[in-house]
Amino acid sequence: MRKDGAEPKRRGRGFEPAAGLLRDRIRAAGESRGFAVSRLLTHWAEVVGAEIAAIALPVKIGYGREGLGATLTLLTTGSAAPVVQMQLPKIRERVNACYGYAAISRVAVTQTASTGFAEGQVAFAPAPKPAPRAADPAIRREASALSGEVHDPALRAALEALGEKVLSRPGQKRG
Repeated sequence: MRKDGAEPKRRGRGFEPAAGLLRDRIRAAGESRGFAVSRLLTHWAEVVGAEIAAIALPVKIGYGREGLGATLTLLTTGSAAPVVQMQLPKIRERVNACYGYAAISRVAVTQTASTGFAEGQVAFAPAPKPAPRAADPAIRREASALSGEVHDPALRAALEALGEKVLSRPGQKRG
């Protein structure tokens, strides 16, 4: 019994998935911005594809006065805006397929958002880093010789890696 005399709400037996604990909060946050289907937010990359999801995020859905079609607002960066603009028919088609009917009649692109889940801050996935090049064996031997007197193996490995990077820079004079 609690202080107010009410019985505590019993959750059930065993563990409950985290998605079940957050379902109501996610739905409330999505509906406040016009997202009746929260799947559009949680599975954005699956709905529009990984290429578009990497450069554009849904910000809000606005409904007109007559309610005949909604406007989906997407947030993107300035350099990606032309690419997103060319993909608008494809995006609208895929989003409507998620809803199951023609819910979205227009897609707008914005580069800054006054409201949004990230408060207008664009944080898209960065481009993948190129794989590191294999160092020349002569440079590796020279870097190993320079750090040979260090007794700590972790520090010696870090110094060798640093030496390889410094010695393999273009225009670097060795010797």
